Amino acid sequence: MRSPDLTAVTWRKSSYSNQDGGQCLEVADGFAAVVPVRDSKNAHGPVLAFAADGWSSFVSAVKDGDLRA
Repeated sequence: MRSPDLTAVTWRKSSYSNQDGGQCLEVADGFAAVVPVRDSKNAHGPVLAFAADGWSSFVSAVKDGDLRA
């Protein structure tokens, strides 16, 4: 699988992030098969690309509170 071209994507910050610069992540929309994710505090750092269905399951689990310690 080739890495997606991320040079012109628009990143959006997680709705769970706050304006204090805390633990934030950003995702890039517009890819059918993957969801690129990065640390908003390190915009030029590494990007993780998750399978779209796996990312959707993860987000649902977070919203449902299934991942609480």
